[in-house]
Amino acid sequence: MTDQPIRVAVNGYGAIGKRVADAVRLQDDMRLVGVADLASDWRPGTAVAKGIDLFLGETDRENATEEPGFDPAGTLQDLLAITDVIVDCTPKGVGAKNASRYRDAGVKFIVQGGEKHATAGHSFVADSTYTTALDRESTRVVSCNTTSIVRTLTALKRAGLLGRARGTLMRRATDPWESHLGGIVNTIVPEATIPSHQAPDAQTVDPDLDVVTVAVKVPETLAHVHYWSVDLARETDREAVLAAFATSSRIAGVRLDRGLSAINAVKEMALDLGRDRGDIHEVVLWEDLVTVLGRELHYAYMVDNQAIVIPETIDAIRALWGRERSAEASIGRTDRALGIPGIGERRSSANQISRF
Repeated sequence: MTDQPIRVAVNGYGAIGKRVADAVRLQDDMRLVGVADLASDWRPGTAVAKGIDLFLGETDRENATEEPGFDPAGTLQDLLAITDVIVDCTPKGVGAKNASRYRDAGVKFIVQGGEKHATAGHSFVADSTYTTALDRESTRVVSCNTTSIVRTLTALKRAGLLGRARGTLMRRATDPWESHLGGIVNTIVPEATIPSHQAPDAQTVDPDLDVVTVAVKVPETLAHVHYWSVDLARETDREAVLAAFATSSRIAGVRLDRGLSAINAVKEMALDLGRDRGDIHEVVLWEDLVTVLGRELHYAYMVDNQAIVIPETIDAIRALWGRERSAEASIGRTDRALGIPGIGERRSSANQISRF
């Protein structure tokens, strides 16, 4: 392989796709060659305003279900001809159908967590499976909730602290920009199975995890919240747990006693700090809720579901292309480009992980 930038395309310019596209443009070893979409609403206009080439999200115009809201630079097939890695951010189920097109074109591809593990045969979280993704044809970046689960449990596992883990997830009802179209009001909706789907999904990344989740959908759109109870593998204290979490640059600490007592306050802080769109790429851990009772660990955190998978997707691109062989090096490179603080910048005291 040459030292030329990795040519990256994005198929689907929605909540995730537009963020992936922007993140690719921030990387010094990647070049965004275009975005494909079928949208006929306002979204393509924002890409055009940024100078992004837009392509018709079909292999030919005759297969398009409606006229796109932009003048296409070409078809999906044209885009594939100039692409090294394509990130599929289309609605659930579409990525699996697109996989054969990518394979036929000889283009490496990434699908999102809405697709099944079998679509790519590999599931990705950089802290856990970067090495096994190297040089592969494809991988699946797991969902926002699964990403947070694997990040936090992997940090505990690295420290030799992880026994079995049981989590309760409070899931936001819908994406904010679609809240006028659906969602729930004045109710809470339990997921229909125990375990909920997130625990088995985490095990596609790390089969050794002893993890069970339950989930409920709640009437808000800002973020998800998780509560976890972990049986520790050995006796330890709260400081050792915080130190374990601090080994991941993508776990950021906040405190209830500093006024960050609700997810809206955390989002407001992200906006005030200049985070693009108010996005939070990290798991937001409430440090002062981290509690060790004997060999039981309890903690809670917040998940920004539109943002948490973006750095993972960037690392997945590098892993598939194979130029950067080290997970640590790729994570550091991605974090710097996206403005995620490094571990050295974050660890300011024995009982504090970070202030992002």
